[in-house]
Amino acid sequence: MAAVNLRKGFLLVPQNLVPNLQRSYASSKQTKGKTLAAVGKSLAAKGFLRPNKPYSPTTDAASRVRALAAKLQMANGGDQRQLSNLEEKFKFLSACFQELQHGVPNSQVHEMSTVADVIAFYEKVVDTTVPLDALKRIDLPENLHIQYEYLRFHPDTDTKFNGQTAFPKSSTLVTGLKYRHKYEGHEAKRSWP
Repeated sequence: MAAVNLRKGFLLVPQNLVPNLQRSYASSKQTKGKTLAAVGKSLAAKGFLRPNKPYSPTTDAASRVRALAAKLQMANGGDQRQLSNLEEKFKFLSACFQELQHGVPNSQVHEMSTVADVIAFYEKVVDTTVPLDALKRIDLPENLHIQYEYLRFHPDTDTKFNGQTAFPKSSTLVTGLKYRHKYEGHEAKRSWP
């Protein structure tokens, strides 16, 4: 046992605890940093419609949902069969998830009151494409042009004005983490600090 001096007196502590208390932060093991793939995955997860997974319904989605309803003895009443029993509703929706590999989000479970509502849900396409990327896929009129990449001024690569800028004392700095390695910044020359 070792004694540790406190303001009001001494405290007896085990010997193996004292070296742990005296270890500094510099002597602790370094933690391994995130890999580039993990950082990319994290950035992608923060994008548009991130909780939704894309889903395109099969041609027989309605018949498969009806077959599951018949399998669970829910066929009486047809598509207008009410899902009032919560246990029955849970079993039916989980069976639909297992069959079609697409689950009903928690925010929409209360809307599923009949078998027809479930069929309508599983026949709807879920598209998670960002609207700007969706514009790339469509044919635009010839008088409309969308520039998808940034156009940044750099005197070494500018050919239109032979490296002359309208703002000679202004720098073009890339401050964002996402585009720091993609676009080159330019530090303007200053005549006086």
